[in-house]
Amino acid sequence: MDGASVTAGIETIAARVPDFGYWKEQIKCQAACPVHTDARGYVRAVAAGDDELAYLIARGPNPLASVCGRICGAPCEPACRRGDLDKPIAIRALKRFVCDRFGPEARADGGRGLIEFLKDAARRHPDPPCRDGEELLPLLQSLLSHDIPLVEGRSVGIIGSGPAGLAAAHDLALLGFRVTIYEMEPVLAGMLSVGVPEYRLPRDLIRAEVDVILEMGVAAATNCEIGKDLTLAELRHRHDAVIIAVGAKRSRMLPIPGADAAGVLGGVEFLRDVSLGQAPRLGDRVVVIGGGNVAYDVGRTVLRQISVDAARTALRESGVRSVHLCSLESLDEMPADDVEILEGDEEGIIRRNSLGPVEIMKSATGHVTGIVFRKCLRVYDENRRFAPLFDDSAREAIACDTVLLSIGQGVDLGFVDAERDRLEVTGRGFLACDPETGRTNAPDVFVSGDLAYGPKLLIHAVASGKKVARAVYEQVTGRGLSHKDVELHLAIADYEREDGYETKRRVPMSTAPVAERLRSHGVIVESGYTEAQARSEASRCLDCGVNTIFDGDKCILCGGCVDVCPELCLRIASVDRVTGEGRFAEIVDLQLGGIPPEAASAILKDETICIRCGLCAARCPTGAITMERFRFEEIPTCLTA
Repeated sequence: MDGASVTAGIETIAARVPDFGYWKEQIKCQAACPVHTDARGYVRAVAAGDDELAYLIARGPNPLASVCGRICGAPCEPACRRGDLDKPIAIRALKRFVCDRFGPEARADGGRGLIEFLKDAARRHPDPPCRDGEELLPLLQSLLSHDIPLVEGRSVGIIGSGPAGLAAAHDLALLGFRVTIYEMEPVLAGMLSVGVPEYRLPRDLIRAEVDVILEMGVAAATNCEIGKDLTLAELRHRHDAVIIAVGAKRSRMLPIPGADAAGVLGGVEFLRDVSLGQAPRLGDRVVVIGGGNVAYDVGRTVLRQISVDAARTALRESGVRSVHLCSLESLDEMPADDVEILEGDEEGIIRRNSLGPVEIMKSATGHVTGIVFRKCLRVYDENRRFAPLFDDSAREAIACDTVLLSIGQGVDLGFVDAERDRLEVTGRGFLACDPETGRTNAPDVFVSGDLAYGPKLLIHAVASGKKVARAVYEQVTGRGLSHKDVELHLAIADYEREDGYETKRRVPMSTAPVAERLRSHGVIVESGYTEAQARSEASRCLDCGVNTIFDGDKCILCGGCVDVCPELCLRIASVDRVTGEGRFAEIVDLQLGGIPPEAASAILKDETICIRCGLCAARCPTGAITMERFRFEEIPTCLTA
């Protein structure tokens, strides 16, 4: 039931007849995930105490599940239907819980035996959850059964070892390609290693995730800068296909007077230098310009650098005295996650909202001395387009010795010569491509991640890498990868839920005390869930793979289900008041069998507010209502391109 409207004085109700797509969409967390992880599946497995199964589901489509358990932007959580009732399930925290137990970071072999473990574990858990076509285990099964032929004697070069490059390497290695990653930094994992602060993402966890991929036969060359150590042309000659997966690693600069002053630094470059132990000297007063998560990464990293610098100074007099974070947006509009803002406030970030920089002041020697700001009255216009409006009469200056810019990021394609390499470059400086497949105008060159569609979330980069891997397979072999759908609806006998699940409040994540956090870069802020906390939080899940199914032949229209529903999501209406699209009218006519619509009734359900309590099924005197679990599996197969 989608909604109601009034036509000619009569209320009409828009409804939809469920089909395969409808049932998939009901699992909103999975539908919102760019790699279609069955978050509901692993959350319910945690609630049931089966953490191994939970890890299998979480890892299935995502080769960087452990990383995502720490820093994923979690688009699944805003989509979570539980959020319509109170607060969404803490999906990312529960992923971390099971990865901490079964991920490569928890293994004594450092992840080298993880793929074999996944194969063995799959045999112990033969009952599949809702598996998307890009899942690891169905892909492995199809490869082993030769439904998908392995590639032999073909190689792929990947420029960049960030999440997009790693995900592409992982799936290409599974498909039989020889893969080599070329990384300009001395460490692998791209911005995961040199952009994400250590207090959010432990370095040993990154290494464990990367080692799994290297163990699959992927080779890697670090300190290798394309355009300097190797040319793109040389890579194209060396490999059957090249994937360019360089991230947005260059900070955008401010187009205002004084932006060239000494002491004005890019925030992304600052994070890189800190990660590699090359932190620049900072003055006593630092201003960070920006309002997103990266700006908070920068500001909070500066605070930790105080302790590092102090430890190196015998008199302990070195260090930053203040960190201002100045954003164009108001507090409510800031793009940073709420937890970043809260923890930044706790740690001592001096947050200044609704300020736009006008000029960077500098001394006679050219060093920054302060920034002039003006008040921002509005960031977006009535159509939510970026159109800031300022009050030029309301200005103030903030004195500072260092400015760190975090107002956006760009890519560096200096190694590409469009004419020489015969590649089309857009007006924005990106390579022209199909953002879904990464295909460029050159059949052997693909792009992935930030370069394909601009900066997005980590999980979008993983999804992009996986899609490009399949596009490369199709291009090189002439065979496309597709899938066959298997759909099941299984009745649940004696359906029941945890006591009081609908009134439980979201379990907050424990964090380290502020004083302890600021001692060094390596103190992890979030402590993770205990077992008891994880079970409690997981039990809040509404389990949207479970549906109420109505048998019209058994229903006597007593209305008992409507009366007992605590969320008022059921109603009985005359069929002539119900409208729909597609095959709706045809199906209704078939069900009516000649009965006039005004003489027939329909039971309508509002899925947006159903909490899967099962009271309607328990109340039904004829057994017309059953609680059934929807399962699907998209079995990978190979088609001739």
